[in-house]
Amino acid sequence: MNPFVRVDADGRITVTVPVPDTGQGVRTAVAMMVAEELRVPVESLVIEQAEGDPDTYGPQISANSNAMQRLHEPIRTAAATVRHQLVEAAARRWQAEVDECRADSGFVHRGDDRLSYGELAEEAATLTPSDVVLTPREEWRVLGNPAVKRVDRHAIVTGKLAYAIDQPADLVAVVARPPWIGATPTGFDATNVRNAEVVQMDSGFAVLANDTYTALKARENLDTSWQGGFPDADSDRWLADLEAALPEGNTPPGEYIEKIFVTPMLAHAPMEPPTATAKVTGDEVTLWAPTQAPDRVRKLLEEEFATVRVIPTRAGGAFGRKFEVDFVMEAVQLARHTGRTVKVLWTRDDDMRHDSYRPLSVHRIRATVNDEGLPVWRDHAVSTWPLSSLLDVTSNPQVMKMMSANKYPYDVEGECHFAILPPPIRTGFWRSVYAGQLVCADEMFLSGLATPHDQLERRLRLLTDQRVRKTLEAAAEAHDGEPQAVACHRDYGSVVAVIAETGRDGRTKITAAVDVGPALHPSGVRQQVEGSIMDALSVARGARITVKHGKVVQKSFADYPWARIGDTPEITVVVVASDAPVGGLGELAYPAAAAALGFLSR
Repeated sequence: MNPFVRVDADGRITVTVPVPDTGQGVRTAVAMMVAEELRVPVESLVIEQAEGDPDTYGPQISANSNAMQRLHEPIRTAAATVRHQLVEAAARRWQAEVDECRADSGFVHRGDDRLSYGELAEEAATLTPSDVVLTPREEWRVLGNPAVKRVDRHAIVTGKLAYAIDQPADLVAVVARPPWIGATPTGFDATNVRNAEVVQMDSGFAVLANDTYTALKARENLDTSWQGGFPDADSDRWLADLEAALPEGNTPPGEYIEKIFVTPMLAHAPMEPPTATAKVTGDEVTLWAPTQAPDRVRKLLEEEFATVRVIPTRAGGAFGRKFEVDFVMEAVQLARHTGRTVKVLWTRDDDMRHDSYRPLSVHRIRATVNDEGLPVWRDHAVSTWPLSSLLDVTSNPQVMKMMSANKYPYDVEGECHFAILPPPIRTGFWRSVYAGQLVCADEMFLSGLATPHDQLERRLRLLTDQRVRKTLEAAAEAHDGEPQAVACHRDYGSVVAVIAETGRDGRTKITAAVDVGPALHPSGVRQQVEGSIMDALSVARGARITVKHGKVVQKSFADYPWARIGDTPEITVVVVASDAPVGGLGELAYPAAAAALGFLSR
């Protein structure tokens, strides 16, 4: 049975999207693949979201910028298989040769005769095509077409699209969370709490009520007590510890240039804070959540329940935050406790102060330069923290060194060295993970060298990777202005080059060229690059997480100054034509954009 594409007798074509859509547009891209292979308009398709079921759909994680790399071949093959089945069924009806028939616009045609997909569906489903051929790129009409828009754009802009927060539930729960890092709950006094139940959990005190307002009001009136943890935690001391821990690295003989860079802690701050709804009946659990990893969540729940359903909802942003399972497990625990359907809500303050943050990092870069001031040798020492959700991998300096290899695009001999300190706060995946720190430091170092060559020319002189060079040249050709800041990045099988400048009027202008292989969804490519640039702009202008007196200082967008619509610079995105395999994109542009905008804002 085809898990991705189904044609019913009424002609309806249903597409099942195997990974969650957290705003990156995977539903549109998958629909485009199916529409291309079945020769039908995208808008004619019915799109369904797959539940967490790795046995049926394979890996379902929506992270690491690899959804298109993983999905494009199996999804297109599944749709092409259905097309071949329909054509073969029609050929049998007409007692004709298969190559006399063709599929188009919901019908199989042979001369003036035609049969609808619906008429052929039942018979076609019994056939096994001997040879399935994907539509060659030169014949694409849907894939690669920049005119194709998001399938859900109307529902999004009209407010009709349902997100996790819209899921109905019997009870709403909010949690009184630790007042300082690492504190554990010891007790509570609910004397002033009205119309709500209080449940002590490992993460704090859950307050359950019939509606959100009552739950929030009850939490305000709840007195709690805590112990342990780190009430004196201070991010300035954490930074000093990282500076002191920088690995020795390599020191060249003779003169060299040395610079220190610091990349800040960052919160994810998705527009929709974490929320999840759960229902537990005996040894059965059903979960509705905007998780980035429904397969992972299902495996966790199968350790406790005999029957598990994980239903991914639409997510109002994620950026790595919704790979975590904290909010999910809270909903399950409370649903089991109450025997009712419970929705757990995190407020903006909750998420800002209890996130899984991008690690703080310190970078020391040394380089020797030639007579032109260009580097001929480099050494990059890094001290940072591992990711709490991937400690076994990211705590190992040698593994981190291996993971960072081959991302530096320039022809300069050198290597990275890591010192990994225990994380004093919960850390997690953040857009581009460690590349957002390493590339930013490397590129800002290169930008700051004293050389007669401008920012563009110095990089062209150091590039032997022709794919990176072509991408940088495409950005330079499209950029109407001065290349005041430039940065390149290669990762996820793709390449990006960013050029930025600030004009006399104070406005920032940014040009980004990107090579992702065949751009399956060009407008989606542009949107992902633009989103990365806006994230980078926010960090360049000072967004960061700090800790004083044991708690995170920032608690909302009022003091975590993420860029607003009015801050949007002039952005030009060039999609470079490429014969490379399909590459990843969602995280690709952030490191280069952060480096260029960081240098511009210094």
